[in-house]
Amino acid sequence: MTRPRFPADELDRDARVLFLTRVTRMFAYGFLAVVLVLYLAAIGLPAEAIGLLLSLTLAGDTLISLWLTTSADRLGRRRVLVVGALLMAGAGLVFALTREPVVLLLAATIGVISPSGNEVGPFLAVEQASLTQTVSGAGRTNVFAWYNLVGSLATAFGALAAGGLAQVLQASGVGPADSYRAIVVGYASIGLLLAAIFARLSPRVEVVHASGSAVPGTRFGLGRSRGVVFRLSALFSLDAFAGGLIAQSLVAYWFAVRWGVEPAVLGAIFFGANILAAVSALSAARLAARFGLINTMVFTHLPSNVLLILVPLMPTLPLSVLVLLARFSISQMDVPTRQSYTMAVVDPDERSAAAGVTGIARTTGSAVSPLLAAPLLGSAGLAAVPFFLAGGLKIVYDLILYRLFRAAPAPEEAVR
Repeated sequence: MTRPRFPADELDRDARVLFLTRVTRMFAYGFLAVVLVLYLAAIGLPAEAIGLLLSLTLAGDTLISLWLTTSADRLGRRRVLVVGALLMAGAGLVFALTREPVVLLLAATIGVISPSGNEVGPFLAVEQASLTQTVSGAGRTNVFAWYNLVGSLATAFGALAAGGLAQVLQASGVGPADSYRAIVVGYASIGLLLAAIFARLSPRVEVVHASGSAVPGTRFGLGRSRGVVFRLSALFSLDAFAGGLIAQSLVAYWFAVRWGVEPAVLGAIFFGANILAAVSALSAARLAARFGLINTMVFTHLPSNVLLILVPLMPTLPLSVLVLLARFSISQMDVPTRQSYTMAVVDPDERSAAAGVTGIARTTGSAVSPLLAAPLLGSAGLAAVPFFLAGGLKIVYDLILYRLFRAAPAPEEAVR
């Protein structure tokens, strides 16, 4: 197997622009996420309003992203990406200028705000489809691995930058609300920058339809690829539901309750975990080249899930952290392979829609599970149950995925 290397010689001008937009956007998400709830509380919103705001952010993003991503191949990928960036800038600007709950709720619903630092909006789906169009099938998984790596690193450093900036401003006499507002304004400014960068994409990222319109009989922008996309979406939703049971904020809460870990230590644990997860994605391309995309997705995910189940069973804090870090060190190998496989098995003119539908399925699945996990983590006798449920459901996902798709390799693997 070849060593993982940055695929500079495989990236044309458009692909380099898409890598730049990924870094820019994920830095902004990490930059905002670390202070968003603190800012909303500092400007006087009660806890109930903040919770509603975050829920509507997710609900609005799901609906708008579904429409934009399933229409992108028809309306124009570059146009959809620019619109998404402007929605991101607009939402940040509204959040910075008003404290009226109704106006904030409206901005959260129709704008692009990332409360968790994770991908929101139409960007990921459309960028994946555009990247696939600019690289070869053989190099696609390696490109996706680096694409995920640079995004994860950008998010981590965005969070560090926001925390440092807020602390510097407050030390110089700026009030908490105003220090956080500066970061929100920065988020809006990055949205405008992102729109300008997206506008530099060339027409080569677009899909040219013979009739100039969507294929007759499509639903959610899908025609011939509908069956495989819906099957993958159902499975990805199950995986995301399981993942939502052990979202990082919930795991951090478990460590604080179970072991009394202080916030600064929690930050260090999860910064290291995210770095390990980002780097682990690089190994995916090498493994996929040798064993295939489906095998890599399944057989790296299975041991990760076993380690997840073991985390609450460890008798000491160091062992629990060690198992968690070991889990993160292999937990992301399925991400670039999953993305690459989805792009490989759908028609080129349905890739944005396919990535959008599968992404929305994951978002919806992960949105429901914290409602179940939070009460369990709050109960001393049941606090370990989310880890067991998540690991068990993810193992079920792996086995079903292998059973359904092991005989349907990506086209470039079928001809080897």
